[in-house]
Amino acid sequence: MDFGLVLQTDPPASDVVELMRRAERNGFTHGWTFDSAVLWQEPFVIHSRILDRTERLTVGTMVTNPGTRTWEVTASTFATLNSMYGNRTVCGIGRGDSAMRVAGRPPNTLARLGEAITAIRDLAEGREAVVDGTALRLPWVEDGRLPVWMAAYGPKALAMAGEQADGFILQLADVYLTEWMVKTVRAAAERAGRDPAAVTVCVAAPAYVTADDSPEALAHAREQCRWFGGMVGNHVADLVGRYGEHSGLVPEELTAYIKQRQGYDYAHHGRSGNPDTAFVPDEIVDRFCLIGPPQAHVAKLTALRDLGVDHFAVYDMHDAKEATIDAYGEQVIPAMS
Repeated sequence: MDFGLVLQTDPPASDVVELMRRAERNGFTHGWTFDSAVLWQEPFVIHSRILDRTERLTVGTMVTNPGTRTWEVTASTFATLNSMYGNRTVCGIGRGDSAMRVAGRPPNTLARLGEAITAIRDLAEGREAVVDGTALRLPWVEDGRLPVWMAAYGPKALAMAGEQADGFILQLADVYLTEWMVKTVRAAAERAGRDPAAVTVCVAAPAYVTADDSPEALAHAREQCRWFGGMVGNHVADLVGRYGEHSGLVPEELTAYIKQRQGYDYAHHGRSGNPDTAFVPDEIVDRFCLIGPPQAHVAKLTALRDLGVDHFAVYDMHDAKEATIDAYGEQVIPAMS
């Protein structure tokens, strides 16, 4: 199993770079950032610095979307980074939650997302692609390679990930839901004539390592990670609106907890102490995140690996960023090697 570190691009950017360097020293193979132009600093500028200050780290977005940049700009940006630093990027992409809503736009349609996946990958790898009816090619690309990993929750999005994407990003670490979604993605890949094992499966979730499993330590960890249930709740609310609460198309284990959800202010998006996530129960925090002493993380990661998860990306948005990176490097990653 590979490990990635996920950060928001809060200023100063130098702190983001240094945390990524720390992650590489601790055995992480990937460095990921959010991409929401209004809420945080521009990720690709910071990606360039991360790539320059690391030796092996692969860098990517978790996640960009096809609406805030034209597809040729996204492809050219990734291709430029690859040309400079040697094919060390991954394009994580989704419909767009915070980046689109904060700007007053709805998330992109799945149809548009599917077209963008193909176009961005083709352009970044030097092939011709049609963008808005015009055939384009980046003539300067040589030996480019850009894996595109798609974030998904709902049945249609999961199917698209299996049919088109190089990787599938699942932003929660619940064992039951992971099993259901991985099976759905792999079945779609097989129906499309693809090798299901060729689709990289990435689970991304907060991880908080405690010194012990005392009630006090676990309670603090839960409060630091409760924001994540609210963020996932935005996507779940979309699914409920599209398919209905009891449609059978989305597991009720995913939809039931948002009944008390009142709304969401993106000013607190992805931050501990988010006041809009008080509705998230402890059970959901425990299911969706990894909290507790190192052995608890290893046990859950082992279960996820057994379900076919290839990559775990640590959301490191809490009051113990450095300690979590170090604990993973010293105790968790070696145990999963």
